[in-house]
Amino acid sequence: MTAIPNPARTGASDAVRGLTVGEDAVRGQSAGGATGRAGWHRRAAALPLGYLAALVALAVLHPWLPAWRWLAIHLLLLGAVTNAILVWSAHFAAAILRVAAPVRRRGEAVRLAVHNVGVVAVLIGGAADLPWLGVAGAGAVFAAMAAHLAWLSRRLRTALPARFAVTVHYYQGAAAALLVGIPVGAWMLVVDDSSRPRLVLFHAHVNLLGGVTLTVLGTLLTFWPTVLRTRMADDATAASRTALPVAATGLAVLGIGVLAWWPPLAVGGLALVALAAALTVRPAWRAARGKPPASFAAWSIAAAGGWLFVAFAIDGANLLTARGAAAAADRFGAVLTPLLVGFVAQVLLGSLAYLLPVALGGGPAAVRDRTAALDRHFAQRVAMANAALATFLLPVGPYVRITTSLLLLAALVQFLIPAARVLLTARR
Repeated sequence: MTAIPNPARTGASDAVRGLTVGEDAVRGQSAGGATGRAGWHRRAAALPLGYLAALVALAVLHPWLPAWRWLAIHLLLLGAVTNAILVWSAHFAAAILRVAAPVRRRGEAVRLAVHNVGVVAVLIGGAADLPWLGVAGAGAVFAAMAAHLAWLSRRLRTALPARFAVTVHYYQGAAAALLVGIPVGAWMLVVDDSSRPRLVLFHAHVNLLGGVTLTVLGTLLTFWPTVLRTRMADDATAASRTALPVAATGLAVLGIGVLAWWPPLAVGGLALVALAAALTVRPAWRAARGKPPASFAAWSIAAAGGWLFVAFAIDGANLLTARGAAAAADRFGAVLTPLLVGFVAQVLLGSLAYLLPVALGGGPAAVRDRTAALDRHFAQRVAMANAALATFLLPVGPYVRITTSLLLLAALVQFLIPAARVLLTARR
């Protein structure tokens, strides 16, 4: 572990404890060890990477696929991101609560299998205009997420009090948000009436700002100092505890606002979610000022945080200025681009870049080699991806948009190739 400065400072013991928990969570070390964790994480990591590879294939084939935008969104969110949430939120929850790792992971494996069967059914149903197949798939995804929420709740009830248990409460809130948003998405597969624009806005906001963003904000508490190899800010835990009810209230108000199409109410809810994000990011920002990012993982996650607030600003302006819910839904693509590419994708890639080398085991030398492979040319990759995204959002011509899209795709490929090599090398 890196030396931690000023251990005598007020709150320093909490910071040290937070860094230790974060490192334990990455390594998979709980009170009872972690039998077979490297093999489990090798297999589990193949799921989000597989969906990201499918996203690359879709980018090549999209001229021949009429529903390619819908497929791209759901390959990223329902496929790559939700698999990562199921795997790593369970992993971090067990480490934070000091729960002994199971000898067998049959329950987790079943949840992932049910989830991915559902994802494939949703993707086929939505792309091939087979709505009831999509609804059945959404039911499987819902069942897997409900089982995950039940698992988290049982662990909280049976665990001893833990200082960082607030992270698990964030995971519970994220799972609950997805359980609200998934049925709305299934409903839209079979019903197309005047309520659709409001349902689209509700589905997107609840799933993205609830299911994904709450997971990220909760994980930052212990994970971000671990990535930076520094101590946690003294008030980070208190900030996370304050932010969670603010975010939950904001999501509820935002959801009601878009369903009723009352833009001032919706924007008020969005402002509360943005405030909650700011409360959790502020201690993370102070930690980064003391120990600046110096890896692909750290820079990717830091850039993602900036794009989250860009998306908040664009979203608020869209909701306030749109002439009706239909216009807001039509213009929501301007929000999705920074939110999905800038925030969600960069958080996912940055997190995997840090987690995979350590979770796959093999000793310090193997971890260093894997990290070096995933960090290779990281400055070029992060700069290229974020400059391309910023340019894409400007009022530029179609050829510039095509070029910037290709640069973003190249940045993704530059991550996937070494990540696949890391998994294959770990298997051997």
